[in-house]
Amino acid sequence: MPVWERSSTARVVPPARPRKLAKVPFVELADGRLQGVVSSGSDIGRVYVSSIAVGTYAFACSTNNNRPCGGARGTFCNHIRALVGEAVLQYGAERVARYLKAETPGGEPDAEALVSVMTGTRPEQGGTSAAAPVFSRFLRHLAYLELEPTTAPLPEMQWFPATRTAA
Repeated sequence: MPVWERSSTARVVPPARPRKLAKVPFVELADGRLQGVVSSGSDIGRVYVSSIAVGTYAFACSTNNNRPCGGARGTFCNHIRALVGEAVLQYGAERVARYLKAETPGGEPDAEALVSVMTGTRPEQGGTSAAAPVFSRFLRHLAYLELEPTTAPLPEMQWFPATRTAA
């Protein structure tokens, strides 16, 4: 059994590359989907919750109040394409491809290659939409940004891994 499995703390995987949070402020590989929150390109007050299912590439894209995306008609909309791009920046192309079970031909995959492979299989629109729980997690993350800096422990964050300092 690896040491990290016997530990009471979780491994923190640093981002593959730094990313800008303005367009896609939240992205995660969870619940059998690549999912996240994507800002609207036309309305600063609107966000979309987009997701792609592992293996089938069934996709869903809707506003945070469950109105369907007008661009997701039979193929990936720009929100889903942006989500894939940011996931590649956050987790690395190989990890995203492995998670989604998307085999790209030859060499190192990138966001365009992943989108091409997934759309080439004619994914189903209307995959299981997880808009409410994904958006809820996003809002919870935002709430932590509003807290005043403190060294006092936050009970709801006790599960976060502790950072080690050199002795």
